Order: sequence, then C-alpha cells, then structure tokens
Amino acid sequence: MESGPPSPARVRPGGPAPLLLQTVHEHRTGLGGISVLKARGTVDAANARRFSEALAEHVADAGRAGEHPLVDLSEVYLACADALRSLDAAAGPLARAGRALPVVQPRPHVREALAALPGIRAHASLACALDALGGPDAPAGPDPVHSPGAQDAPAAGEPADGPG
Repeated sequence: MESGPPSPARVRPGGPAPLLLQTVHEHRTGLGGISVLKARGTVDAANARRFSEALAEHVADAGRAGEHPLVDLSEVYLACADALRSLDAAAGPLARAGRALPVVQPRPHVREALAALPGIRAHASLACALDALGGPDAPAGPDPVHSPGAQDAPAAGEPADGPG
C-alpha cells in the first residue's frame, strides 16, 4: 500500500492522452489492398466503446473492400479490460474464417495482454505483418515479436529508454 502522492511514473500530467483513430489505405503488389487502422492515445472506460466500434467498422469495411485489415497500436496504452474485449470482438470474424487480425508494434504491456487473444497476431513492424500475409514487398525474416529470446525494440521515433 502506498502512502503520500503517487510516484511520477504512475501519473500522467494532464490525464490520459486522447484517443485518435485514422485509417490508411494502401495497395501492395502481390498482396492487394491493405487497410491500417492507426490508433494513438489511451483506450479507457470513457472511450472503449468508440474504440470497439471503430475496430469493428474497420474489419467490416476492409472485408467489403477486399482489403487486409491491420491495426497499428504502436502509440496506444490499453487502460481497461474493455479495450481487450474490443480487440477480441473485432478479431472474432477473422478467427472464425481461420485468419488473425495483425496488430503492429504493440508496446510490451499491450503485447502481453494480446497474447491471450486467439484471433490476434502481434508483429514488430508493418513489414513483418505484410510478410505474414504473404506480401512480396515485405522483407523475409523472423518476426522479432515472436522469436524466442527476442528483445523489445523501441517504436519508431521512440528513444531506447523511452516509455513503453
């Protein structure tokens, strides 16, 4: 039990970062269309429903367009169980079809939480996710997130000793 004010590591000045969502569509030779939902900020009880709806819409829209859906969580902090349930629900249709929802660059605490979800496949980079989908544009090689003994690499633009 703590006494006194919480440590600075447990408090974010100004509160949680707002949730920002953006979809990017690309075409890759040999793979076709991909649709990447890029999320940034904190998913908490206040916005988990919006996150869930955006994920479900993203997967459905990509399916209708014949695109491969991917989710970029490199700049996301999952602060509640509802966020994980959202990812699990969004990945459900893909899992039932024998596919997984590729999630790009989840931070270590997010990656650990996602490990329990059968319809999610975490990747260290977009290139690794595309390679797993069979895209020839992506370099071949092991995915560091899944390689035994792999060390966590900082997200792009994040210092090696940065938050994560």
